Amino acid sequence: MRSEEEVSRAIEQYSDIVRRLCMIHLKNYADTEDIFQTVFLKYVLSSICFENKEHEKSWFIRVTINACKDLLKNFFHSHTTSLDEILEKPAEMQEEHKEVLEAVISLPQKYRDVVYLHYYEGYTAPEISHILGKKVNTIYTLLTRSKKMLREKLGGDEYEW
Repeated sequence: MRSEEEVSRAIEQYSDIVRRLCMIHLKNYADTEDIFQTVFLKYVLSSICFENKEHEKSWFIRVTINACKDLLKNFFHSHTTSLDEILEKPAEMQEEHKEVLEAVISLPQKYRDVVYLHYYEGYTAPEISHILGKKVNTIYTLLTRSKKMLREKLGGDEYEW
């Protein structure tokens, strides 16, 4: 079991990443909070020794994505929250950011993951390949296709992808 200092540091460092990943996957604040607690409980109980900060960050991303997928596969998880409700929560977001977030959330799951990891977290395709356990060329293909879909949804080349 990890010390209180380790857990506090991890929550401070990775809470935003975990919450954003959950919101992208689940589109629901309550489920996001449930998965947030699950991920950090797994961290507290985990005995894994991380090689470096990137290894630890990758672990949090992988565990979060897997927990979201498990929840979505759950038979009893049949309710959803409308996209409008999600977009109303962060009032300080500018209209342009809402539009981009809405477009990213509307992408199929396999594209959302690579878009989030590449554009929001700054990972390269080889790093994403390692995190998601997919071939590098698959990641490049998913990024290319997601850029095309986002351009269509957002109306052309106005956004820099």
